[in-house]
Amino acid sequence: MILALLQGHGAPANDHANEKFDAGKKIIEHISNTPHDHALIHIPKVFGIDFSVTKHVFMLWVVAAVVLAVVTLVVRRHRKRNSPVPLGMGNMLEYVVEAIRDNIALPNFGKKWVRTWTPLILTFFVFIFSANVIGLIPIFDVLGLVNHYVFHQGPDTFIGKVIHGGTTATANYNVTAGLAVITFFAIIFAGSKAHGAVHHFKNLVPHGLPWWVYIILIPIEVMGMFVKPFALTMRLAANMTGGHIAILAVMSLVFLFTEMFHTALAGVAVGVFLSVPLALGITALELIVVLVQAYVFTLLSAVFIGMAIHVHH
Repeated sequence: MILALLQGHGAPANDHANEKFDAGKKIIEHISNTPHDHALIHIPKVFGIDFSVTKHVFMLWVVAAVVLAVVTLVVRRHRKRNSPVPLGMGNMLEYVVEAIRDNIALPNFGKKWVRTWTPLILTFFVFIFSANVIGLIPIFDVLGLVNHYVFHQGPDTFIGKVIHGGTTATANYNVTAGLAVITFFAIIFAGSKAHGAVHHFKNLVPHGLPWWVYIILIPIEVMGMFVKPFALTMRLAANMTGGHIAILAVMSLVFLFTEMFHTALAGVAVGVFLSVPLALGITALELIVVLVQAYVFTLLSAVFIGMAIHVHH
């Protein structure tokens, strides 16, 4: 993450002679999505909607391409071996599939529906975990330093645009909201497929209660339908954003102390004894968070879908 700060603060001294280091501005710049007026690929508006490709949209494509390439390669290698026992990456992929199926899907969906809904939640887990992990790799921050010292591409070029903004697509609330919307409609579809569309919505509230109780329960349950995807949206995006902000804030102390005491020695001392150890600790915690958040989103989606299928539970 220090590369992200160096990228924005590593220009020659004469360029920043009269400019103070703004920690808040640098942090937001390196975690936020690129604005539409600085999009990587401009696409004309359709019905007033701007479909231009921003940094996080580009990262969605990158993550999807990586997942597709890795899974396809592993499966093809396994099929060529003509052996029921996978090796290497195939063994790891099989473990992930069986773990999600047996520990999450089967307890929530039951044997009748496990093969129907396991592909969806498995896709959730693999995609979110991959996006979280790739977001921890400072690919574009390194590219920014290389561009500054080697390529010298301007801010209006593709390289100049792509080095700005965050690499963690799951830290964008629009991305997590999109995933949560899929869960929202999957809940309705699963309940309708299991009980019929009319009975699914009837099952939102218990049967056999006094009529006046439904006046209270129905608005609460309807609100609960939208609270579930909202909770999924906020939990994933907030956790992924918070970790990156914490790391960048700690590393910002190096530059802040350098400017406060007007000597690089103060910044080096703070970096060695405070910023780097804290950043390493937070990064280690982030390595756990990327797995936990992918698991939690997958688990809650399975629970919500399972609740629509097995209403009596």
